[in-house]
Amino acid sequence: MFKLVSRISAIGASPAHNLYFFQIHPFSSSLKSKHKSSNQDSFTVSYLINSLGFTPEKALSASKHVKFETPDRPDSVVAFFKNHGFTQTQISTIIKRFPSVLVCNTQETLLPKLQFLNSKGVSSTDVAVMVSTSTRVLKCSLKNVIIPAFDFFSNLLQSEEKAVAAFKRYSGIFWVDHQAQVTPHIQVLREANVPEANIMYLLMKQPRTFMVKIGRFREVVEEVEKTGFNPLRMNFVLAVHTVRSLAKSTWDEKVEAYKKWGLNDDEFLAAFRKQPGCMRVSENKIDKVMDFLVNKTGWGSSFFVRRPEVVSLSLEKRVVPRNAVYQALWSNGLIRSKDIRLESLLLLSEKQFLKKVLSYQEEAAPKLLKLYKEKLDLAK
Repeated sequence: MFKLVSRISAIGASPAHNLYFFQIHPFSSSLKSKHKSSNQDSFTVSYLINSLGFTPEKALSASKHVKFETPDRPDSVVAFFKNHGFTQTQISTIIKRFPSVLVCNTQETLLPKLQFLNSKGVSSTDVAVMVSTSTRVLKCSLKNVIIPAFDFFSNLLQSEEKAVAAFKRYSGIFWVDHQAQVTPHIQVLREANVPEANIMYLLMKQPRTFMVKIGRFREVVEEVEKTGFNPLRMNFVLAVHTVRSLAKSTWDEKVEAYKKWGLNDDEFLAAFRKQPGCMRVSENKIDKVMDFLVNKTGWGSSFFVRRPEVVSLSLEKRVVPRNAVYQALWSNGLIRSKDIRLESLLLLSEKQFLKKVLSYQEEAAPKLLKLYKEKLDLAK
């Protein structure tokens, strides 16, 4: 069976003076140094606990990476972040991940980076999220790393907006070796006849997909090709993203999670080809949705093969409530099987779904809406 199913630096003095120097002066200097270090450690730990809410353990750990004797600099850093829209939680997260930021010069080190991101259309709210999620952007050189990387992706994606979108998805793309980590991977996809638009879509939406050694990336693309995916279709790059993101053991476990509900290899691969995202949900979610389809509604595993996107929908907020409405419509003779199928109701937007319900007989609509609301309330 196909591999994816199973894998995937002279002191000039007399000798006597030298002896005195080595015995007394270093000892005294060492004492002063240790005393100063001890004071720094104590103040740093105290500041982190009392001003930033660190636990004693976290504060002690952070004090190994940053030391200060007065609150002036760290206070200015905290105030800087607050003045730029960062929440207290985000500030604490940044400091825990990058303690040395507390002694940074905010105007020379931090401000230019935030201003650069803002100048590219990234809102202050998004900047706060991006920086707190990946503090490495605060450590990188703006001139030598961030700007060249942004220019690289802007040119590649032919849009600053798309480069921003990619950075928001995974800021790690800004400090990798682009010529070694991105360009060869794009060439592999081109050789597989994947349209340029689809390659750029994958780079913008799922840039982490490219953050793997070229050998492994080529292997992933070959695996996807062997499943029968059409490289001209968007599902091909979505499948590349999915296979790239899963460890072999995780892949195998999820395959078994589906097969235990009666699916054979061919049925699983058919569903995967239709909706690669069905392998990005947890095993627990797979079990819950399949249990509902097989044991609660009687639709069976064939429903999943027909509409594998069902496992990506919220069971409590969409599948269960809409199925209840469907069953009510059926039992009251308001629909016949050929008129409408459950999957069509499940895939409608909320606005479209409510419009559909209201399109039935006036006397039935209020009851259907009440039933739907009751099921939604249970999910809260």
